[in-house]
Amino acid sequence: MLPGWNRDGSLRSSAGTERQGSVGRTLYIDVDGVICPFGPEGTTGWGSAWCHVDAGLLPVAYARELVDGLNSLARAEGVRCVWLTSWEELAPQYLCPAIGLDGGTWPYLSSTGPSGGTGWWKLRAIQDDVETTGPDAVAWIDDQLDFEAEAQAWARLLGRRIRLVSPYPRLGISPTELAAVRTFLTQPMF
Repeated sequence: MLPGWNRDGSLRSSAGTERQGSVGRTLYIDVDGVICPFGPEGTTGWGSAWCHVDAGLLPVAYARELVDGLNSLARAEGVRCVWLTSWEELAPQYLCPAIGLDGGTWPYLSSTGPSGGTGWWKLRAIQDDVETTGPDAVAWIDDQLDFEAEAQAWARLLGRRIRLVSPYPRLGISPTELAAVRTFLTQPMF
């Protein structure tokens, strides 16, 4: 079994530790400002009209092509998708059926996870999950990443094992950003 990663970016020995199982590559994804942009106007990055639906709790806008692309990526061999959003369990429960995203069985990380402490809850949650699951590579998509210095510092420690994507929140993930994530998660790293 491959060793996991410590929070400092170093490899952790598997001796004396229990992992939930080896995973190839993991996509951690946010909802607001990423899949569902804030107040989108005009057309999507794909050139199509925004789709608008009621996600059970609130109305959301999204790009159909993005949902299709995420569904395709989630089916790629060795790719694990994880919700990392303040929606938590509501993303698979309400958002997925409303927009046609096949993410109803993806796990979600919680803001009330085991870490506690200070700092951005999403950084603590992803660090814990990466340490537990030990993926070979990580893609993290969140519109807040450009503003989180501690998350950027952690990513620098992991080097080319991680790809951060911080979409413009009024547009969400662009076709170019999604293609880069797909390439990163499906192509050989070395």
